[in-house]
Parts: sequence; C-alpha cells; structure tokens
Amino acid sequence: MPRLLDDPYLRPFEDAVRGRAAHAYARARELAGDRPLAEWASAHEFYGLHRTARGWVFREWAPNATSMWLVGDFSRWKIDPRFECRRRPGSDVWEMEAPAKLIRHGDNYRLEMRWEGGHGERIPAYARYVVQDPETKLFCAQVFEPRRKYVWRNRSPVESGKRPVTPLIYEAHVGMAGEEERVHTYAEFRDDVLPRIKKAGYNTVQLMAVMEHPYYGSFGYHVSSFFAASSRFGTPDDLKSLVDAAHGMGLAVIMDLVHSHAVKNERDGLGFFDGTDYQYFHSGGKGWHSAWDSRCFDYGKTDVLHFLLSNCRFWLDEYRFDGYRFDGVTSMLFWDHGLGAAFTNYGMYFNGSMDDDAWAYLQMANRVVHESHPGAITIAEDVSGMPGVAAPAEDCGIGFDYRMAMGEPDFWFRLAEKVRDDDWPMGGIFWELTNKRAEEKVVSYVESHDQALVGGKTFFFQLADAAIYWGMGRDQHGLEVERAIALHKMARLATCALNGGAYLNFMGNEFGHPEWIDFPREENGWSYSHARRQWSLRDDPNLRFKGLADFDETMLSELSKAKAIFGGGRARAIPAKLAANESDKVLAFVRGNLLFVFNFNPVRSFEDYGITVPPASDWKHLFDTDEPRFGGQGRIMPGMVYSPSLVLDRGELVQQIRLYLPSRTAVVLKYA
Repeated sequence: MPRLLDDPYLRPFEDAVRGRAAHAYARARELAGDRPLAEWASAHEFYGLHRTARGWVFREWAPNATSMWLVGDFSRWKIDPRFECRRRPGSDVWEMEAPAKLIRHGDNYRLEMRWEGGHGERIPAYARYVVQDPETKLFCAQVFEPRRKYVWRNRSPVESGKRPVTPLIYEAHVGMAGEEERVHTYAEFRDDVLPRIKKAGYNTVQLMAVMEHPYYGSFGYHVSSFFAASSRFGTPDDLKSLVDAAHGMGLAVIMDLVHSHAVKNERDGLGFFDGTDYQYFHSGGKGWHSAWDSRCFDYGKTDVLHFLLSNCRFWLDEYRFDGYRFDGVTSMLFWDHGLGAAFTNYGMYFNGSMDDDAWAYLQMANRVVHESHPGAITIAEDVSGMPGVAAPAEDCGIGFDYRMAMGEPDFWFRLAEKVRDDDWPMGGIFWELTNKRAEEKVVSYVESHDQALVGGKTFFFQLADAAIYWGMGRDQHGLEVERAIALHKMARLATCALNGGAYLNFMGNEFGHPEWIDFPREENGWSYSHARRQWSLRDDPNLRFKGLADFDETMLSELSKAKAIFGGGRARAIPAKLAANESDKVLAFVRGNLLFVFNFNPVRSFEDYGITVPPASDWKHLFDTDEPRFGGQGRIMPGMVYSPSLVLDRGELVQQIRLYLPSRTAVVLKYA
C-alpha cells in the first residue's frame, strides 16, 4: 500500500490516485522506452546552434513552417542560401550546417521563418544566449563560444554528498541585489551578496529571474527563452562564476524554474512560433492564462515534454545548479489554474478539474532531475494542498522534495493587518506552523518576494507602517517601532523553529527591509527605487535594522547546532506543544533538546510563569528576542539556568520551570 493512501480521506479516491501514477509511468515508458528518462531528456544537445568537429549545426522543431533561414551578422542580416535550413525527410525538424569560419563568437542572429499565409522573425527556441539591442530594444540570439571555456573550480556541496539536511534558503534576485538604482550583475552578486548570505547562516541560495525574459518588470516570470540565462545581468560565464563561487562557500544554489506558462511574445518568445497557436501550447482559450496574460503549455504533446524535460536537465548540467523551485504548480495542475479556489475538501482534487498530463509531466520532471543529479532539490510552489505533491513517485506521488507552505505567510500577514494583538491565537499559531501532510516536507517562511510585490508590503513594514521612516534610530523608542521589532523577531523564530523541513527568507527581509518591491515600469516613471536592496540600513550601527539582522544570524546559528531543529531522519524531532494559553497569550513548545516560550501579550509581563517541561535536569537560557544586541530592552538575564520542580497540576505531578516572561518576548532554553 503506498504511504500516501494511509490517509483515510484518500481511500475513496484510491483508483484515481493509482491511475494518475500509472499514467505518468506509462507516459515515461512511451517516451524513453527502457532507457532512463533523464537520458531521453536531452533535446538541448540536439536542437539549437552547436559547434561540432565539422563546423556548425543548427536544428529547430517547427511543424508548420514551409521555409527557414538563419540570419545575422554572418549574413549581414539578409537571407543567404548558405544559412538556409532544410526539413529533415519525414520529420518536423529543420536543419542547417555551416563551416566553422562563417559563424563566430559574438555574432547576433535570429530566424526568418515562413509558413502558409505568413512569415515572421523568431528567436530559436533553444537559444543559449539572448541579448537586447540598446537602440532598437529588440532581442536576438547571440553566439557564445569563447575561445576559453569556463573552468569550474569548486564542487557543489550536493555533488560532494553534503546536501543541506534542512535547506535554509535565501531567496534572491540578482538585478535588485545592489543598492544603486539600476540593474545589478551576476559578478556583483557573487562578490557582494554571496558573502553576506554565507555570514548570515543560510546554506542555500535560490535565484529568481535567471531564465531570459523580455520585460524586467515581470520579475522573471514571463519567460521567452528557456535555455538562455538572462543577459541583462551578464554573460553565461558570469552566471557560472556566481554558482561556482557559491559552491566554494559551501552553499547550494537552486533556481526558479518557470514551466507553468510562457510569455505570449511571438518574435522573442514561443507564441505562434511556427505560425500556429498550438505548437507548444493548447489551442484556443485553453492555451491562455487570463490572470497572467501568458500562454499555457500542452503537457500532453511529446515534443513539448521533450522541450521542458530537457530544460530541467539543462540547467543542472550546464550551470551546475543544485535544483529548482518549480513556479506555479497549482496553475499547472488545475484547468482553472486554481484561481479563487479554496480547496476545502478532497473531492476538489478528483472532480475532473485537474490536468492529468500536467500531473504526469511534473512527476517525470522530478524523475529527470533526480535521475540525472541524485542529490538535487525540488520544491513545488503549490497552494492547493494537493495530496501527493511532495510524496515519492513510488508512493503514487509527484516526487517533489518539498512543498512551499504558502499558508504560513498568509497567516502572519492576516494577523499583522487584521487581528488585534490581544486576539492573536496561540493554538492557531502552533497549528498553522505545523499543519502539513504526514508524508511531505515543506518550506516554512514568514514572507517571500510575493508578499512585498506592488500592492503589498514587507512584514516589517506591515507592522511598523510610517514609523519605519522616522523611528529606526537606536536612540528612538516609539511604540510602533518597538512593537514591529518585537513581533518581527518572534514570528521568524516561531516559523523557523517549527519548520517542516526547510526555511526560507527573501533577500533583505531578515533586517526588515522597508516598503515594497516595484520594478521599473511606465506607471512609476521607470524608477528603480523599489527594485534594489538597501544594505546600508543593515550595516548602520546607529539604526535598529542591524539588530534585526543580528538576531536572524544568531537564530540560524544557534538552531543549526540543534539537530532536532535542522536535522534529518530520526534526528529531526517532532515539535510538542506544552502550552497555548489564550488569555495570557503564552505559547510554549519543545523540539528535541530546545524549549521555546513566547509571550505575545502586548502589555503584560509575567514573573515566575510556570511551564510544564519534559523530564530534564536543568534548562539553560540560550538566547532571547529581547536582548539589547537585537534591539530589545534586555529584561532577561542572559545565561540563566532553570531547575525544574515537581508540582501538582490537575491532580498529576509534573515538572515545571518558572520563568520571567516580558511582554512581546520569546526565549529559547536548552536542556543542560
């Protein structure tokens, strides 16, 4: 019996669960036969422009085309018979060969394609490098074949068998990673930001917007060239150098993989690539994502699967990434993209609303990733709670290693924005941060980039509001800022301590980065003022942002030493709730040898507050959120040791320790 079916609520749907798994395995056999699926997923080695011993060879899949030419610097941007592509007999593949001397490194090029009743310029679907002309703003492919190939210097920790047991993920965007109001580069991120990430205690970097996208303001989610690293940040070798340097620091590097949709652009994307709307996508309305104004892939087509599955393997092979966060998994799985759905009962997963081909694709994608790179990390951005998303394929699951716990940030922001401090639910906090399916691991987080996009705020800005502009000096102690600083630390500590397998933070939010994220666009006058990170706030000892960052660093450092928190297998302890006192607003839980006690009460501090604890000799103060170095008031004496005593509680003898719990403070104790 697959472990997934241990869930009694799934038993009525057992045939459907097994049927989806069987469909995925059958489809993989159709594609690869007896070969490993990862071996079949090598379209990038066949299609596109490649340098060979005989010269250059170019191939493109375009079923509806009637003629095709490669045009570029080498043909003076005119149709030249030397670069005409011919349809291979009995296939939909077009091919061209040219002597090595005719095409050189740095040459720009594109396709000129014709079909019945029309023609158009296109960027090859498998282009490895795409650049934008600064004057015309048009994109074109560029030959990237430098004389000296990049020489890798460092092995990935994943390849070395040191994959993070608990990924502590630093989500980052290269272009907005610097403080100046401009697009920043791979090289700057490598030199300036990676050391910050390492020092802060994170072990995994998640890079956004790597795949080429024509509109910077899309945050990288409207991809045009799936095999090209975005040139606005630098060259392919610059990206390799970034990944290489991260590996040298012991950091794993994963990237956002956007296979949930594609930009609708025709000239520089896949839209109407060969003159049809159905080459890569569903035809008609099914092929359009109304909410994202983009195109939806047809996951039932063999050539589309070849394209996407090969893309899964490409970034691991070529750039040595250590895995992916798959974007928009909910949108892929459901025909209505999950828009407005509450997913309140299991029947919603088995009522015909799901795209079984998408489910099969995602399972095959995980197989390709894990077959080709066994230690690679895969994360599903899924809000539906679909059973099996983060369950192994052998258990009838899709096979993701982790699912994003997308309910957690929604929960924290709802409390911060709509619930009076006096009404924050202690049991609700514990339940929300531990609520996951038994067979899955999740990425826990207070906020990612999503919450601060235009129309939103960072969590700290939500708490502090306008006081963030005038009340963050070390010598300032306004009530709004004090509240924001305290709750920011407490929320992050609770979420990190109760993590369901991994923990994530978006770049800069560890120190309470102000305001929101907004990329340059016509509506804001093409401003970069909100598409950057103000590291000077974190570094200024006269500002209280530094205390938030120092707390985050200490939290990760101390919890990393406790295998019960960031361990794997038996070392990871299941958190046990000890107290959830709604009237006092006190929450306490133990995980392994660490005890966490939170006093969320906005006004009341408690002396000699009794907490029933597991049998132990003594509990020693490890750190607390109220320490002056973290911007707190220093109301708890550091290094205190608490000895338990036997007390009668509801007719039962239990061990208790008695603590001083200042208002809006959390304390971490360690079993001595």
